Amino acid sequence: MPGDAAWMQAAAALAARGRPLSRPNPAVGAILVADGRVIGRGHTQAGGRPHAEAQALDCAGAGVQNATLYVTLEPCAHVSARGPACTDLVIAARPARVVIGCIDPDPRTAGTGIARLREAGIPVEVIDSVAARASLAGYLLRTREGRPHVTLKLATSLDGRIALASGESRWITGAAARAHVHATRARADAILVGGGTLRADAPRLDVRLPGLEARSPKRWALTRGAAPEGWNAVSDMAARDAFGTAQYLYVEGGAGAAATFLAADRVDCLMLYRAPIVIGAGRPAVGDIGLDRLAEAHDRWALVEQRLLGSDTLDIYERLRG
Repeated sequence: MPGDAAWMQAAAALAARGRPLSRPNPAVGAILVADGRVIGRGHTQAGGRPHAEAQALDCAGAGVQNATLYVTLEPCAHVSARGPACTDLVIAARPARVVIGCIDPDPRTAGTGIARLREAGIPVEVIDSVAARASLAGYLLRTREGRPHVTLKLATSLDGRIALASGESRWITGAAARAHVHATRARADAILVGGGTLRADAPRLDVRLPGLEARSPKRWALTRGAAPEGWNAVSDMAARDAFGTAQYLYVEGGAGAAATFLAADRVDCLMLYRAPIVIGAGRPAVGDIGLDRLAEAHDRWALVEQRLLGSDTLDIYERLRG
């Protein structure tokens, strides 16, 4: 029978369905389990309501009193104009046990939800789940540091080029890799390219997958100049504080934008698509990031996933933090 960690991992996978439509609320997942069987499940819905816990409790109906509630984030403890606090809903339903994957850093909840559940006589366990924290990465960064979670995407040849010397770059990677990029765009709140790339390529940066066209993120250009209609402009000096309430920012390049975010240590995830081609004297994927010694480049990234997409390879790295 699955244990707490496995059920929490399932709740985290369920939470992914809410991203990014749940904004400005975090995408939370909740599962109710009784006698090894799921009797209710939910994830944060579009616009942030209903919350995952409310949906799971409504789905379960009878039997909640014998169930364990697995929720990726501490249930909210504050009442808003949009609905009751999830802590109150859980107390009213009285599950046998609550397992929480991550404490909510929002000062309106931040341990209060857990304390109130325990005061009501409901056993609570916080397991500090890696899966739960990963599913909430954007929310945690936005709440704690006031910035979005940044994914940098690079599509290169085997020798690290993103275009010929002439600027020709369509297409380095194949159809499967490009479809994966579009699916990743659909999970972002905002998408960014450098001003040079915007002027040279006039990219659409939309989602062109059947059924997901409406999920195209807001478009940003890293430039000191004005942005064209339908775009937002941000300068490199403001890059860490911009993007409103966006939790997930997807940076698609070019070399200057990539270098700006890397040099500022603002890249949390690096998605490297590599095509089995060699270009030679072309344009590099990343500009100067200010390294003075080679030792400074080591111990920064951990490979967390690798997969084949047609004939291309995708390597996903996460930034190592002290």
